[in-house]
Amino acid sequence: MEQKQEYKNIWVFIETEEGKAKPVGFELLTPGRLLADKIGEKLVAVIPGYGVREAARQAAAYGADEVLFIEGEEYRNYRTDVYADCMTELVERHRPLVILMGATNNGRDLGPRLACRLKTGLTADCTALDIDSMTKNVEWTRPAFGGNLMATILCPEHRPQMGTVRPGVFKKPVPDEDGSAAEQKLIGESAGIKPERIRTEIVERINEGVQSVNLEEAEIIVSGGRGIGKAENFSYIRELADVLGGAVGSSRACVDADWIPHAHQVGQTGKTVAPKLYIACGISGAIQHLAGMSGAETIVAINQDPDAPIFGVADYGIVGDLLEVLPELSRGIQQVKEL
Repeated sequence: MEQKQEYKNIWVFIETEEGKAKPVGFELLTPGRLLADKIGEKLVAVIPGYGVREAARQAAAYGADEVLFIEGEEYRNYRTDVYADCMTELVERHRPLVILMGATNNGRDLGPRLACRLKTGLTADCTALDIDSMTKNVEWTRPAFGGNLMATILCPEHRPQMGTVRPGVFKKPVPDEDGSAAEQKLIGESAGIKPERIRTEIVERINEGVQSVNLEEAEIIVSGGRGIGKAENFSYIRELADVLGGAVGSSRACVDADWIPHAHQVGQTGKTVAPKLYIACGISGAIQHLAGMSGAETIVAINQDPDAPIFGVADYGIVGDLLEVLPELSRGIQQVKEL
């Protein structure tokens, strides 16, 4: 094993689909920048894919010091072995100190496979990151024991140090509007992917007809909890969300009761979001739910119980029957929009 001193730089894996980067990769450039600056290393974006040169330019504009990108037909669709082979070869070639990945479906598949091949550790679903400037050990913070406490995890003996972060935990950096230097940061790479290693292929994509729910990128989210009473009352939630041009969220209790699909769930076992406005309707404020929405800029709580924990984190609170409050709120906002 190489000496730990030989490992350098902070890597951010940028996941793409149809050549377009998923937002979580750019979001991770924010903590990546902080870690890199603290230890005097470079922030490097890594992008395997097909037709990803524009995504590479974007990563450079978002603040990456270097962008390593690999293009090829074999990377058009995500396949575990292909991407694991590619990333393993790149890591062994460049020896990064830290690798940050999004906790997406693909990231959660690739991260453990890559960590196993590299014989290192992986900390999943992190909510905060820091690094010791002397030891260069990353302090990975994540919820533990069902979200009832926060644990800080170290990987002091192995390199690279790896971790995944859910979409929405961090905000994207402010891009360089000029972007004139972006092209100079791009570095084309190659990886010797052996044909016999490509054991799978995408035969067909099937649309199951489920409406896409993109809570991670929504600027406004209206969420319902157990306090709405029954599944039919989500109509009040949807009405307010429609008036505001926002998305519909939910607590775990509603998902468990089959009132709404899991894709709408916000919280420790759902999605982590950071909208400009989060309206919590009939949500008590369990720590597991707060872990998924505490990054919102403004939180409004509507609940009949004045002692509900949600009011402890809310910027504005309304104590009342949400079945009375929500229609009035929707009506009032609609009237203002029509002025």
